[in-house]
Amino acid sequence: ACPAGPPTEEGFFYDIKLTNGTSVSLTDLKDLEARTAKIVKSKQKFVRYELLKEEAMEMFKYNKYKLDIISRKVPDGGRCTAYQCGPLIDLCRGPHVPHTGVVKAFSVHKTSSSYWKGDCKQDALQRVYGISFPDKKRLKDYETWIEEAKLRDHRNIGKEQEFFMFHPLSPGSCFFLPHGAIVYNRLVEMLRREYRLRRYREVITPNLFNMRLWDISGHSAHYKENMFLFEEKYDDKTKREGGEEAADAAGAKEEISSHKDACETFGLKPMNCPGHCLIFASKTRSYRELPLRLADFGVLHRNELAGALSGLTRVRRFQQDDAHIFCALSDVQKEISDVLEFVGTIYSRFNLDY
Repeated sequence: ACPAGPPTEEGFFYDIKLTNGTSVSLTDLKDLEARTAKIVKSKQKFVRYELLKEEAMEMFKYNKYKLDIISRKVPDGGRCTAYQCGPLIDLCRGPHVPHTGVVKAFSVHKTSSSYWKGDCKQDALQRVYGISFPDKKRLKDYETWIEEAKLRDHRNIGKEQEFFMFHPLSPGSCFFLPHGAIVYNRLVEMLRREYRLRRYREVITPNLFNMRLWDISGHSAHYKENMFLFEEKYDDKTKREGGEEAADAAGAKEEISSHKDACETFGLKPMNCPGHCLIFASKTRSYRELPLRLADFGVLHRNELAGALSGLTRVRRFQQDDAHIFCALSDVQKEISDVLEFVGTIYSRFNLDY
């Protein structure tokens, strides 16, 4: 079965589900490229079909993944599109090139594991990556760039220079070694100087919050599955023994809960936004305080899939130079311009484009 396969900034991928526990190995990739070369040479046309939802459900009734996509993405009575290339018909918004002969250079270069809809509780799939170019020179240039990038891979540099390490007992959480800690702290010092020049005010916020905060902010509806959560039960005895703070945490105050016995859910924060909003709302503000620019180097946690973890680019525990600006509507345009200038200043110091 072929669940889905979108384009990406670095080519495209397709998730597949093979029968009998088989998988695509690295030795299969060259065979895939050879078969693709034959398809390119035959100049197979892309034919577009516009389908009612019911027609699409009938067309793809053999594929539970396509049926799931159609049922979720296409409203009742609505339409969707599919494209045919040779014997293959697949769901796609399009548009496509006229025929496969336009693709002059093609590479299938790696595989990885994945899950349907990125949910580890769903079917395990295999992801096959590829990229195409209109001529062989561009493909060669790309492959050269990839090889050079491997030499500059931060994971190798981090190990060789003893900047950082990872350990399976804390997956996705970086250990900054002495050399790395020096570099990290120098970066923080530089950013703090820039914050002061731009009149940002640094704050330190908690790592743990009651999930009620994320319900209010709206984050829980979109991000709850990516948070580290735990539950804690409170009762009258807990409140008596724990004092006012425990009573508040247990939900004794009206804004948290009115139940005598409650099981409260807490989560490690994946972002700083709601915490900064609590600071702003903690007292009555005057317009003279605006714009109020709050900066934070707080620790964040995101429950990324184990298979998606990669060096420092995809982690579960990290810190970021984060800030939120509270300002009058009349100041929004200037504040956005100033933030973009701030980003440009920092990025240019490291010869980074954005």
